[in-house]
Amino acid sequence: MITESATRIALIYPELLGTYGDGGNAIVLAQRLRWRGLPAEVIDIPAGEPVPGGCDIYLLGGGEDEPQVLAAEGLRRSTALLRAVNEGAVVLAVCAGYQVIGASFPTGDGQVHDGLGLVDVETRRSFDPPDQPAPPRAVGDVVVEPASDLGLPVLLGYENHAGRTRMLPGGQGRPLGVVRKGVGNGTADQTDGIVDERVIGTYLHGPVLAQNPALADLLLFWVHGPLPELSGPPEAGILRQARLRALDVAA
Repeated sequence: MITESATRIALIYPELLGTYGDGGNAIVLAQRLRWRGLPAEVIDIPAGEPVPGGCDIYLLGGGEDEPQVLAAEGLRRSTALLRAVNEGAVVLAVCAGYQVIGASFPTGDGQVHDGLGLVDVETRRSFDPPDQPAPPRAVGDVVVEPASDLGLPVLLGYENHAGRTRMLPGGQGRPLGVVRKGVGNGTADQTDGIVDERVIGTYLHGPVLAQNPALADLLLFWVHGPLPELSGPPEAGILRQARLRALDVAA
Protein backbone atom coordinates (compact mmCIF):
# COMPACT_ATOMS: atom_id res chain seq x y z
CA MET A 1 0.00 0.00 0.00
CA ILE A 2 1.27 3.47 -0.87
CA THR A 3 1.98 5.62 2.17
CA GLU A 4 2.45 9.35 2.51
CA SER A 5 6.04 9.01 3.72
CA ALA A 6 8.87 9.18 1.20
CA THR A 7 10.25 5.99 -0.29
CA ARG A 8 13.80 5.73 1.09
CA ILE A 9 16.39 4.59 -1.45
CA ALA A 10 19.79 3.78 0.06
CA LEU A 11 22.85 3.99 -2.20
CA ILE A 12 25.49 1.94 -0.41
CA TYR A 13 29.14 3.05 -0.53
CA PRO A 14 28.88 4.98 -3.83
CA GLU A 15 32.55 6.02 -3.69
CA LEU A 16 33.55 2.32 -3.58
CA LEU A 17 30.79 0.74 -5.65
CA GLY A 18 30.17 3.42 -8.24
CA THR A 19 32.79 2.84 -10.93
CA TYR A 20 30.36 2.38 -13.82
CA GLY A 21 27.72 4.94 -13.01
CA ASP A 22 25.45 2.49 -11.20
CA GLY A 23 24.48 5.26 -8.79
CA GLY A 24 22.18 6.33 -11.61
CA ASN A 25 19.86 3.51 -10.55
CA ALA A 26 18.90 5.58 -7.49
CA ILE A 27 18.10 8.59 -9.70
CA VAL A 28 15.88 6.46 -11.94
CA LEU A 29 13.90 4.99 -9.04
CA ALA A 30 13.40 8.36 -7.38
CA GLN A 31 12.30 10.06 -10.61
CA ARG A 32 9.84 7.32 -11.53
CA LEU A 33 8.24 7.76 -8.13
CA ARG A 34 8.09 11.55 -8.46
CA TRP A 35 6.53 11.32 -11.90
CA ARG A 36 3.75 9.43 -10.16
CA GLY A 37 3.38 12.13 -7.52
CA LEU A 38 5.07 10.07 -4.82
CA PRO A 39 7.87 11.43 -2.61
CA ALA A 40 11.28 9.80 -2.73
CA GLU A 41 14.48 10.27 -0.75
CA VAL A 42 17.89 9.07 -1.95
CA ILE A 43 20.28 8.43 0.94
CA ASP A 44 24.00 8.12 0.16
CA ILE A 45 25.75 5.80 2.63
CA PRO A 46 29.48 6.64 2.54
CA ALA A 47 32.04 3.94 3.28
CA GLY A 48 32.65 3.72 7.01
CA GLU A 49 29.13 4.85 7.88
CA PRO A 50 26.62 2.33 9.24
CA VAL A 51 23.99 1.11 6.80
CA PRO A 52 20.68 2.36 8.16
CA GLY A 53 17.68 0.17 8.71
CA GLY A 54 14.24 1.23 7.62
CA CYS A 55 15.03 1.98 3.98
CA ASP A 56 12.77 0.56 1.29
CA ILE A 57 15.37 -0.14 -1.41
CA TYR A 58 19.11 -0.74 -1.09
CA LEU A 59 21.42 -0.36 -4.11
CA LEU A 60 24.97 -1.62 -4.64
CA GLY A 61 26.99 -0.98 -7.79
CA GLY A 62 30.19 -2.01 -9.51
CA GLY A 63 33.74 -1.45 -8.35
CA GLU A 64 37.33 -2.57 -8.68
CA ASP A 65 39.04 -5.19 -6.53
CA GLU A 66 40.29 -3.16 -3.56
CA PRO A 67 37.10 -1.07 -3.17
CA GLN A 68 35.05 -4.26 -3.48
CA VAL A 69 36.96 -5.88 -0.62
CA LEU A 70 36.54 -2.76 1.52
CA ALA A 71 32.81 -2.72 0.77
CA ALA A 72 32.44 -6.37 1.76
CA GLU A 73 34.34 -5.80 5.00
CA GLY A 74 32.16 -2.82 5.86
CA LEU A 75 28.93 -4.68 5.19
CA ARG A 76 30.03 -7.73 7.16
CA ARG A 77 30.60 -5.57 10.25
CA SER A 78 26.86 -4.98 10.52
CA THR A 79 23.74 -7.08 10.12
CA ALA A 80 21.67 -4.05 9.12
CA LEU A 81 21.25 -5.04 5.47
CA LEU A 82 20.42 -8.63 6.34
CA ARG A 83 17.83 -7.45 8.86
CA ALA A 84 16.33 -5.03 6.36
CA VAL A 85 15.90 -7.81 3.79
CA ASN A 86 14.30 -10.05 6.40
CA GLU A 87 11.87 -7.22 7.08
CA GLY A 88 10.93 -6.96 3.40
CA ALA A 89 13.36 -4.42 1.91
CA VAL A 90 14.30 -4.63 -1.77
CA VAL A 91 17.94 -4.99 -2.92
CA LEU A 92 19.46 -4.46 -6.36
CA ALA A 93 23.15 -5.36 -6.57
CA VAL A 94 25.18 -4.94 -9.77
CA CYS A 95 28.49 -6.58 -10.75
CA ALA A 96 30.88 -6.17 -7.80
CA GLY A 97 27.86 -5.51 -5.60
CA TYR A 98 26.31 -8.75 -6.87
CA GLN A 99 29.46 -10.64 -5.94
CA VAL A 100 29.64 -8.95 -2.52
CA ILE A 101 26.14 -10.04 -1.50
CA GLY A 102 27.06 -13.65 -2.34
CA ALA A 103 29.03 -16.10 -0.24
CA SER A 104 32.51 -15.34 -1.63
CA PHE A 105 34.35 -13.62 -4.45
CA PRO A 106 37.92 -13.48 -5.81
CA THR A 107 40.36 -10.67 -6.46
CA GLY A 108 43.02 -10.49 -9.12
CA ASP A 109 45.76 -11.62 -6.73
CA GLY A 110 44.10 -15.03 -6.40
CA GLN A 111 42.63 -14.48 -2.94
CA VAL A 112 39.02 -15.42 -2.21
CA HIS A 113 37.13 -13.11 0.13
CA ASP A 114 34.02 -13.65 2.19
CA GLY A 115 30.88 -11.94 0.96
CA LEU A 116 27.79 -10.98 2.88
CA GLY A 117 25.96 -14.27 2.29
CA LEU A 118 22.74 -12.51 1.41
CA VAL A 119 22.23 -14.75 -1.65
CA ASP A 120 23.41 -18.30 -2.30
CA VAL A 121 26.02 -17.72 -5.01
CA GLU A 122 29.79 -17.88 -5.16
CA THR A 123 32.15 -16.20 -7.60
CA ARG A 124 35.54 -17.36 -8.88
CA ARG A 125 37.81 -16.42 -11.78
CA SER A 126 37.05 -19.87 -13.17
CA PHE A 127 35.30 -23.07 -12.09
CA ASP A 128 37.39 -25.19 -14.46
CA PRO A 129 40.19 -27.44 -13.16
CA PRO A 130 43.22 -25.50 -11.86
CA ASP A 131 45.36 -26.49 -14.84
CA GLN A 132 42.95 -24.74 -17.22
CA PRO A 133 43.42 -21.03 -17.96
CA ALA A 134 40.78 -18.65 -16.66
CA PRO A 135 38.31 -17.46 -19.30
CA PRO A 136 38.82 -13.98 -20.77
CA ARG A 137 37.32 -10.96 -19.09
CA ALA A 138 33.66 -10.43 -20.01
CA VAL A 139 33.36 -7.03 -21.66
CA GLY A 140 30.60 -5.80 -23.92
CA ASP A 141 26.89 -5.74 -24.51
CA VAL A 142 24.56 -8.09 -22.64
CA VAL A 143 21.04 -9.12 -23.57
CA VAL A 144 19.04 -11.17 -21.05
CA GLU A 145 15.70 -12.90 -21.54
CA PRO A 146 14.24 -12.55 -18.01
CA ALA A 147 12.37 -15.32 -16.23
CA SER A 148 8.83 -15.34 -17.60
CA ASP A 149 7.09 -14.93 -14.25
CA LEU A 150 8.82 -11.57 -13.71
CA GLY A 151 6.72 -10.06 -16.50
CA LEU A 152 9.64 -8.08 -17.93
CA PRO A 153 10.73 -7.40 -21.50
CA VAL A 154 14.21 -8.28 -22.71
CA LEU A 155 16.86 -6.66 -20.50
CA LEU A 156 19.71 -4.67 -22.04
CA GLY A 157 23.02 -3.61 -20.52
CA TYR A 158 26.76 -3.98 -20.68
CA GLU A 159 29.23 -5.97 -18.60
CA ASN A 160 32.85 -5.62 -17.52
CA HIS A 161 33.96 -8.35 -15.11
CA ALA A 162 36.37 -11.25 -14.75
CA GLY A 163 34.28 -13.28 -12.30
CA ARG A 164 32.16 -16.32 -12.96
CA THR A 165 29.22 -16.76 -10.60
CA ARG A 166 27.21 -19.89 -9.80
CA MET A 167 24.54 -21.02 -7.37
CA LEU A 168 25.65 -22.87 -4.26
CA PRO A 169 24.46 -26.49 -4.07
CA GLY A 170 20.99 -26.53 -2.56
CA GLY A 171 20.88 -22.75 -2.52
CA GLN A 172 17.77 -20.62 -2.71
CA GLY A 173 16.94 -18.33 -5.59
CA ARG A 174 16.98 -18.63 -9.38
CA PRO A 175 18.62 -16.84 -12.29
CA LEU A 176 17.35 -13.44 -13.33
CA GLY A 177 17.25 -14.72 -16.90
CA VAL A 178 18.95 -16.45 -19.81
CA VAL A 179 21.75 -14.65 -21.64
CA ARG A 180 21.04 -14.19 -25.35
CA LYS A 181 24.15 -12.09 -25.97
CA GLY A 182 27.17 -11.68 -23.73
CA VAL A 183 28.44 -13.69 -20.77
CA GLY A 184 26.52 -12.86 -17.58
CA ASN A 185 27.22 -15.43 -14.87
CA GLY A 186 29.53 -17.30 -17.25
CA THR A 187 28.14 -20.71 -16.29
CA ALA A 188 27.04 -23.64 -18.44
CA ASP A 189 23.36 -22.76 -18.10
CA GLN A 190 24.05 -19.39 -19.82
CA THR A 191 22.26 -17.31 -17.22
CA ASP A 192 22.73 -13.93 -15.62
CA GLY A 193 22.10 -12.85 -12.08
CA ILE A 194 19.93 -14.15 -9.31
CA VAL A 195 16.47 -13.41 -7.95
CA ASP A 196 15.76 -14.45 -4.37
CA GLU A 197 12.54 -13.05 -2.93
CA ARG A 198 13.03 -9.25 -3.23
CA VAL A 199 16.78 -9.37 -3.89
CA ILE A 200 18.19 -9.11 -7.42
CA GLY A 201 21.82 -9.50 -8.41
CA THR A 202 23.01 -8.96 -11.99
CA TYR A 203 26.07 -8.16 -14.08
CA LEU A 204 24.16 -5.57 -16.14
CA HIS A 205 25.47 -2.02 -16.03
CA GLY A 206 23.88 0.77 -17.98
CA PRO A 207 22.77 1.97 -15.43
CA VAL A 208 20.54 -1.08 -15.72
CA LEU A 209 17.39 0.73 -14.54
CA ALA A 210 17.89 3.56 -17.02
CA GLN A 211 18.06 1.08 -19.89
CA ASN A 212 15.28 -1.08 -18.45
CA PRO A 213 12.59 1.05 -16.77
CA ALA A 214 10.29 -1.96 -16.46
CA LEU A 215 12.83 -3.49 -14.08
CA ALA A 216 12.81 -0.27 -12.05
CA ASP A 217 9.03 -0.47 -11.85
CA LEU A 218 9.22 -4.10 -10.69
CA LEU A 219 11.37 -3.01 -7.74
CA LEU A 220 8.89 -0.22 -6.97
CA PHE A 221 6.00 -2.69 -7.25
CA TRP A 222 7.67 -4.84 -4.62
CA VAL A 223 7.67 -1.82 -2.32
CA HIS A 224 4.28 -0.27 -3.08
CA GLY A 225 2.16 -2.74 -4.98
CA PRO A 226 0.50 -1.64 -8.25
CA LEU A 227 1.45 1.85 -9.42
CA PRO A 228 0.01 4.04 -12.18
CA GLU A 229 1.47 3.38 -15.62
CA LEU A 230 3.92 5.94 -17.02
CA SER A 231 3.71 6.85 -20.67
CA GLY A 232 7.15 7.84 -21.88
CA PRO A 233 7.86 9.75 -25.08
CA PRO A 234 7.51 7.69 -28.29
CA GLU A 235 11.19 8.33 -28.99
CA ALA A 236 12.09 6.04 -26.08
CA GLY A 237 10.42 3.06 -27.73
CA ILE A 238 11.97 3.91 -31.09
CA LEU A 239 15.44 4.10 -29.54
CA ARG A 240 14.96 0.79 -27.76
CA GLN A 241 13.91 -0.96 -30.96
CA ALA A 242 16.90 0.54 -32.75
CA ARG A 243 19.17 -0.76 -29.99
CA LEU A 244 17.69 -4.25 -30.25
CA ARG A 245 18.21 -4.25 -34.01
CA ALA A 246 21.81 -3.10 -33.57
CA LEU A 247 22.36 -6.02 -31.21
CA ASP A 248 20.63 -8.35 -33.68
CA VAL A 249 18.11 -9.42 -31.03
CA ALA A 250 14.35 -9.64 -31.38
CA ALA A 251 12.26 -7.84 -28.75
